[in-house]
Amino acid sequence: MKRTAEKPSKPRAKAQKGSPTREATGAPAAPSDPGEAQESPAVVAFLRELDHPLKEEVVALRQIILGVSPAIREEIKWNAPSFRTTEHFATFNLRAKDRVRLILHLGAKVKDTAVKGLEIADPAGLLEWLAKDRCLVTFSDGEDVQAKRAALESVLRAWLRWI
Repeated sequence: MKRTAEKPSKPRAKAQKGSPTREATGAPAAPSDPGEAQESPAVVAFLRELDHPLKEEVVALRQIILGVSPAIREEIKWNAPSFRTTEHFATFNLRAKDRVRLILHLGAKVKDTAVKGLEIADPAGLLEWLAKDRCLVTFSDGEDVQAKRAALESVLRAWLRWI
């Protein structure tokens, strides 16, 4: 069953007292197109209740991803924030407590690229390829997020061309 933005997922942990507000989670303003908001209430709720040592980094990465294109939407998929345009292309892996992982993929359906592979310029060496159509980007802390920001934005723009 496909999970929609209106159907929030269980958060990873209970909210702590003094949970951040929408502004504190870094939720971007809705795009000017009234058709569909870029930010999801389910993701806002998930982040509000998220208990992770690198929560600020997750929020910062979310802002970076949403800022790459106004066509990007978010929802909770696989118990984490996931991003899509026509198909899902990036999902957080929040299981590790000492780093934040972002998995770049081409949706759930197998495509020709699974055999042929993708050509993505990665001069900064961000990508750890897990398969020909799936890779991992790892961030250790806030400084690492900011240091890799421009390279991540470039990789995401290139990745979106394959969707």
